[in-house]
Amino acid sequence: MYVQNDTPLGGSLALSAVVAVLPLLVLFVLLGGLRVRAWLASLIGLAVALLVAILAYGMPVGQALLAGTEGAAFGFFPILWIVINALWIYQMTVASGHFDVLRRSFGSVSDDQRVQAVIIAFAFGALLEALAGFGTPVAICTIMLIALRFSPLKAAVVALVANTAPVAFGAIAVPITTLAQVTGLPEAELGAMVGRQTPILAVFVPFVLVALVDGARGLRETWPVALVGGLVFGLAQYATSNFLSLPLTDIVAALLSAGAVVLLVRVRPPRYAAVGSGADADTREPVSVGGGGDAGGTGAGGDGDRPEAPEAPAGSGHDDHSRDSRRDTVLAYMPYVIIIALFGIQQIPAVSTALKSVTVKFNWPGLDVRTAAGKPVSTVAFNFNWLEAAGTILLIAGIVTALVLRVRPGDAVAAYGRTLVQLRTAIPTVMAVLALAYVMNDSGQTLTLGSLLAGTGDFFAVLSPVLGWLGTAVTGSDTSSNSLFGALQVTAAKGAGLDPILLAAANSSGGVLGKMISPQNLAIAASAVAMSGREGEILRRVLLWSLVFLLGMCVLVYLQSTPVLGWMVVSG
Repeated sequence: MYVQNDTPLGGSLALSAVVAVLPLLVLFVLLGGLRVRAWLASLIGLAVALLVAILAYGMPVGQALLAGTEGAAFGFFPILWIVINALWIYQMTVASGHFDVLRRSFGSVSDDQRVQAVIIAFAFGALLEALAGFGTPVAICTIMLIALRFSPLKAAVVALVANTAPVAFGAIAVPITTLAQVTGLPEAELGAMVGRQTPILAVFVPFVLVALVDGARGLRETWPVALVGGLVFGLAQYATSNFLSLPLTDIVAALLSAGAVVLLVRVRPPRYAAVGSGADADTREPVSVGGGGDAGGTGAGGDGDRPEAPEAPAGSGHDDHSRDSRRDTVLAYMPYVIIIALFGIQQIPAVSTALKSVTVKFNWPGLDVRTAAGKPVSTVAFNFNWLEAAGTILLIAGIVTALVLRVRPGDAVAAYGRTLVQLRTAIPTVMAVLALAYVMNDSGQTLTLGSLLAGTGDFFAVLSPVLGWLGTAVTGSDTSSNSLFGALQVTAAKGAGLDPILLAAANSSGGVLGKMISPQNLAIAASAVAMSGREGEILRRVLLWSLVFLLGMCVLVYLQSTPVLGWMVVSG
């Protein structure tokens, strides 16, 4: 048995925190500074976390290793299980030719890449986040953007930055459900509070996407599209989370946002002069936006070569969609209709109960970690919900998709094989990072870092989102971040005389901003566009935006903790 201690070094929280932060520092320096491949950086970070746990925290070697194995297992199931099956569906649509039809359908709305970034990365990505989460929107949207003649680096950066505002309600609102479980606070009130924070973020995200694609010129010419897309999404997210249904929040927001943008573009297309569309967009020199040089990888040669990158169909973003029959267009959208339908069926109480009935819950064999109060930590319990897992639903959706698209069994199996090959570096990266997170959590390293931030008193209202951001940056999951720090947020809030619901919600809202810099999401994006080994380059492009958005969230939460915006807080 191992008992957690947040001050293992002479009872000093500050000294213990200096040691506890080492695995994170090593990981991010290797990724962003030394440009080490993500899988190697993650393994080195895991080794550092194990050494800190054993040498500084006194965790038995066996317990530390077991914590790592549980984290690795969790990394594969349910996280990678979702990504693998989601990408498999994509591979089949490519093999059957229906992805080309879908691309042309999106392109027919507008051949302007700035509009495509809002519709695909922001709205369609939000829909994927709502249904599956855990890297699925990043994986699929990056590939779709490349098919529309985005360069690989730009596609990856745009998809990562877009995957922010919807994250707190992703995977059918699992992060909120988890937060309610670990804090003991009402789920409806927590969701409503998050729904009064992330919608404000959503208003600004499309503007950043437009800027990433075409700099200041894009903002001047496409601001109505960005405004409508973000504003409609934010209002829908607020209204749905506060008055309708938490699980449906992102689905409603995504569909309304996409519909509003399409309608606007039909009525009033954005003006542009020989820029911002199709293949031409990647051959002109864009305005630099945040991070110097090429704002997101545009410009001929700006991204370097594209070995093994998914091939875009012949032609450009101007491909004529009219050559596709109505039947072909319907079939192109069917995989996503099937996904929505299956996840909708899963929400039916009788179906949900049946799926959960075969779930196996068990404590990780041999792992015995207790809190200082002597209670088992929640992470030692492993929930093998093999039938109700989002990845399994996606697997079923893939089988149905193969039947609907008439993909031969041999071709479907071959597509699955290509998916595994494509994720050959992302798989060990994700598993290593989750192993690192579990070692840090079980040994008490994350508790030390959280306690240090919580000791700031009233100022903790400013730092509260930072804690959520840190948790998601490490684990790649807002759900995991809420599991790590949700209870700590409530304890700190009560100690500082702040509203527990506000700060618990801030953990989730701040956490969404760490998603774009998490190593496993970087690895997923890099693998999806055949840029494995260049995760550090992608990190440097998105880090600034993560920090800018985080600063804004910190200011918002602080003002909500004062009379200035206190009227926005849901009463607990």
